[in-house]
Amino acid sequence: MIDLVLLPGLLNDADLWRDQVEALSDIARIRVGDITRGDTIEAVADQVLAEAPQAFALAGFSLGGIVAQEILRRAAARVTRLALLDTTIAPDGPERAASRRALDRAARVPGRFHGFGDRLLATYLHPSHRGDAEIVGRIRAMTERLGPEIFRRQNGLERRDGSALLRGWRKPLLILCGEADAVTPLADHRAMAALAPGARLVVVPESGHLTPIEQPAAVSRALRDWLAEAGAPLPGPPAIA
Repeated sequence: MIDLVLLPGLLNDADLWRDQVEALSDIARIRVGDITRGDTIEAVADQVLAEAPQAFALAGFSLGGIVAQEILRRAAARVTRLALLDTTIAPDGPERAASRRALDRAARVPGRFHGFGDRLLATYLHPSHRGDAEIVGRIRAMTERLGPEIFRRQNGLERRDGSALLRGWRKPLLILCGEADAVTPLADHRAMAALAPGARLVVVPESGHLTPIEQPAAVSRALRDWLAEAGAPLPGPPAIA
């Protein structure tokens, strides 16, 4: 059995990975990392590492993918394989940083925090899923459980440039993205995959940003194939350690 750590995204909890945990439990010992504690990206990564096995496969979705990159900076030798789903390796530019600060201010106003409202959901979901009551209900339930304090904490985490990490990675790597992801677009994931020798890019049809919920079977299949990949390092420069 493989030890597998799954990291959810912004305002997501373990329910994001519910279907994948069920689908992969026959081949992996799975734990969902908690990325709701810690005021810095370093502190969040250290918390995940403190609760993780000594060696483990690591999959991060969205903000969880950003935390996964920090884990590589701190303890890459413990990570046996990496999957980055609907995420980014780009640091915040001035415009994105300003937008983040504006969201943080709005979340501090009593009664103004609504998590994933209709307008925001429209950018996160494939058009065919925006009216799906079960999908929308799962997303909003996670938002309500976590609330504005955790949103502000996660929203304030530094987003760093991860391109050097991917260039130096020589273990199995899955890059996965919904074909209609408007939050972290497919073009960015193609560029990410091009940086890493041997990376496998999976494009999930009829999905926006929230692939583990929108197309759970496709994501589970991709993760199963990734877990089955041979773990021998690829030829080239030394792996990150």
